Amino acid sequence: MNSRIKLSRVATTALLLATIASASDDVPKQALKGDYQLVYNQTAQTVDNFTDMLKNGVFYGRLRSNTFMYNWEKESAKQENHYASGLGGSLVYQSGVYHNFDFRGAIYYSHGFTNMATDKASLIKAGSDVFNRFDYSNINSQDLGTLGQAYIRYSGLKNSDITVGRQLVETFYTASNDTKMVPNSFDAIVLSTNAVAQTSIKLGYLASEKLRGHTDSHSVLMYGDASSSSSLNPSWDENDDTAMHKGLTYTRLKTAGISTEAPLIVGDVHNKSVENLLLDASFYTVPELLSQVMAEVNYKINMGAFSLASGIRYIKQFDDGAGKVGGAAYSGTLAGKTGASGGYKEANSLDSQMVATRLVGGYGNYNLNLGYSQVFDEADLVAPWRGFPTAGYTRSMARYNWVANTKSYRAELMINNNKTGVYKDVMMQLSALHTDADEAKGQFDENYYYAGFTQNLPMMPDLQWRFRIGYQDTKKVDASGTDSRFELNYLF
Repeated sequence: MNSRIKLSRVATTALLLATIASASDDVPKQALKGDYQLVYNQTAQTVDNFTDMLKNGVFYGRLRSNTFMYNWEKESAKQENHYASGLGGSLVYQSGVYHNFDFRGAIYYSHGFTNMATDKASLIKAGSDVFNRFDYSNINSQDLGTLGQAYIRYSGLKNSDITVGRQLVETFYTASNDTKMVPNSFDAIVLSTNAVAQTSIKLGYLASEKLRGHTDSHSVLMYGDASSSSSLNPSWDENDDTAMHKGLTYTRLKTAGISTEAPLIVGDVHNKSVENLLLDASFYTVPELLSQVMAEVNYKINMGAFSLASGIRYIKQFDDGAGKVGGAAYSGTLAGKTGASGGYKEANSLDSQMVATRLVGGYGNYNLNLGYSQVFDEADLVAPWRGFPTAGYTRSMARYNWVANTKSYRAELMINNNKTGVYKDVMMQLSALHTDADEAKGQFDENYYYAGFTQNLPMMPDLQWRFRIGYQDTKKVDASGTDSRFELNYLF
């Protein structure tokens, strides 16, 4: 753990030194879109020798502050009002391109602040990833310093490239989801190609994952327990994502003879062969455990200043052995229980399905999205890699509405959104979500109201602020609360 502290200090020093490279151009070197993906406007050039490959590389810096506050309508021993805040940033180096090869390295750092003591870290909700909870509970460290990207890319294939190493993998099922202080990344081999006309394809072999609040990489689909680590809170040192299937523990996988280090294999296909028609397909598989396929169709009609688009998404989940190990509920509550269904038709099967539809109207800078999703009354959907099955349809901030027999309805209004990542006018996202849940499975109906605001300061376009707030009004007794988040990003 001493190496983690040293890495934190190195990251801090690098960030302080990098601030002298700041520049304010009319077109920013980089910009941050509403979905938290970075847009790089200044990129490295092709060079003639290895020396220039290093010399002509580009540094991208980021200073960041992110604060989370959660207020319960009623506090108790298991739910206390709290805050968690991170202060830090990142430094990315992108080399020049030499003989179709280039490489990238990125370090990230966050120092966390919270009013919750180490023995109450489990009560922290959205802000838990601004530091490493595992280190906080074991060595009282609120520093999170990590190597978030370190890869080599080869782009010598026609309309294709291969990337090897630690990287951000953006697919339907995986995402950087950089909403905290450090992005979600993978140790992976990824092939991206546009060799087929009007079609983009991405295939990835993801050996391990490094979640946002983690320093080191870990298994993609294994939940830590006392047998995986003798330290406090061993689950926080493995895949502890909120949507992780908590029944797939180290001990249970070992007992079943299934590898605890199984890879995640993913694929995306996007086709635009027909005008105004977008066809999407995606899949993932974790050998001997679980697989999913997704198919989606979106069609857009343009009528001058007004546009109307409709979409439908279907997901099929295949149980390849995970159900017998962890049960049908991703909460893990059915794992190891005999004759206990927990409201599920088959307690030990993860076979499941989901369907979602939406209608999106656009006029000028306004977009209204009316969405619906339904998870069949079979098993919970499992996708703990920061890609969300209901995204774009009924996904609102922090809502995981893919438990079995859940129906969700959402209306979302977007104002002043764009793809540049520079929001001269305030970009607004307003939504209301109703979730019709199955109480037999321990779930509760709720209404969720969300408002998000983003703007680049007119006098300093490289500085962007964000304020997001969500209110959960649930039928579960004393479980309603307000989730508030304020963030500053300075890019250079």
